[in-house]
Amino acid sequence: MMTSAMIWNEPNNKSHWDPEVDPDWVIFAETARMAGEAVRAESSRITRVLGGMSPIDPVFIMKMQQRGVLAQMDAVAVHGFPLDWNLWPIDHWPAKLDEIKAVTDLPVWVSEVGVSSFGSEEVQAWGVNKTAGLLKGLAPRILWYSLFDLPSAWEATTRHREAEGSSYYRHFYMGLVREDGTPKPSLEQFAQHAPDMGICQWFHFEDHRLDDAVTWLKRLGVKHLRTGISWADSYRPNALAWFDRQMEALADFDVTVTFCFTPEHRGIAPHHTSAPQVVEEFASFCASMTRRYAD
Repeated sequence: MMTSAMIWNEPNNKSHWDPEVDPDWVIFAETARMAGEAVRAESSRITRVLGGMSPIDPVFIMKMQQRGVLAQMDAVAVHGFPLDWNLWPIDHWPAKLDEIKAVTDLPVWVSEVGVSSFGSEEVQAWGVNKTAGLLKGLAPRILWYSLFDLPSAWEATTRHREAEGSSYYRHFYMGLVREDGTPKPSLEQFAQHAPDMGICQWFHFEDHRLDDAVTWLKRLGVKHLRTGISWADSYRPNALAWFDRQMEALADFDVTVTFCFTPEHRGIAPHHTSAPQVVEEFASFCASMTRRYAD
C-alpha cells in the first residue's frame, strides 16, 4: 500500500520545524538520517524522500548533503505556491527546480503545488493548467495540493494565523472540491492532467472525508497520492485502527506516506513542530509504520 516514505514535511519552514529549538537543522539532520536508515532496514523497495522544502532553498539541500542526510534518501522534494505565498512568478517553476538539481543528483519531486481559490475560482482553474504545462516532464512526481478544501470550522494547525493575516485564510481554499462536496471549475481542468499529476491530501485523525476522497480520486483517474501518518497521532487511543483504515482505503493508489509531527510530550518544546527529545524514537516510529504498510 505504501510505495514511498517522505521524512517530515517542510522542515525548513517554521510552521513544521521550530527554528528556535533547532536553528540550523542540526537535530533535524540527525533525525532525518536515522529515519532514512530505519525505513531502508525495513524495506529495500520503499523510495525515501526528504520532506518537501518550503521555501525552495539549495543551501538547505547542501547542508543536508554535508550532514549525511542525502545518503539515506532516494529523492528530495520541493513545495511551491507562487500565486499565493512565494515571492516569485509562476513561470519561474523550471528555474526553481534547476536550482535544486544543481546541488544534488537525486530526483527532485514536486510534492505540493497548488493555487488557492480564495480570491477567484477561475484563477485556480487557470493555475491548474499553467502549472501542468510548466512542470510535466520536469519532475518524476507532481502532486497537486489538494483535493478538498479545509473545513472552515477546523484550524490550519501548522500555520501562524496571527503572523499571516489574511493570507492565512488562503489555506482553506486549496482544494478542487468545496467544503460542501461540490466541484470547483479546477476539478475538470485537473482531470485533463491525471494521472500525470497526482494529489496531496492530508487526512486528520478519523477524518470523515476519507471515503469521499477515494471516490473522487478514482473518478479523476489519480494514480499517485501523498498523505501523512502522524507520529503525534500514534499516541491517541485507537491510533493503529485509524491508520489501518486509512491505508486500507487507499490501497488502490501508489501512496507516499509522510512521517511527521512530534508528540508534544516527546518534543524538546511541547509542540508538534519541535525537534524530538530522542531522535531514535522518531526513527523507530518510521520503522514500525514501514513494516506495517510497505507493499
